[in-house]
Amino acid sequence: MAMAFKMATTGIWATEECKSAFMEMKWKKVHRYIVFKIDERSKLVTVDKVGGAAENYDDLTSSLPDNDCRYAVFDFDFVTDDNCRKSKIFFIAWAPTASRIRAKMLYATSKDGLRRVLDGIHYEVQATDPDEMGFDIIRDRAK
Repeated sequence: MAMAFKMATTGIWATEECKSAFMEMKWKKVHRYIVFKIDERSKLVTVDKVGGAAENYDDLTSSLPDNDCRYAVFDFDFVTDDNCRKSKIFFIAWAPTASRIRAKMLYATSKDGLRRVLDGIHYEVQATDPDEMGFDIIRDRAK
């Protein structure tokens, strides 16, 4: 079995792929975002989707399911008022209202463990519908 990282006491493990994809996003800037999902059978957090460097926040939000939970990280690039280029990484806990109660509980209890594996996150957003994670929220939080 490939290397995995145990997350808290939930019995859920994050795969090595989760950490390496995150490091590629953080250091090499090859991904704009990563979506993670929990496989309830294998008890593993895996990479569900990766957005290329040319993709944007709308691409991320449209890739999230309407009826199931996911975690996502988004690399937000922006220019400050004094013309400096900056980047902030957002962790998004997506738990739409239509998702199963069991999934919501599993994602809620495993979230902190995944955040510890993904070292370098600046902000966290929790959302149950798209309005709670709108681009204006991300932009305003980063500045």
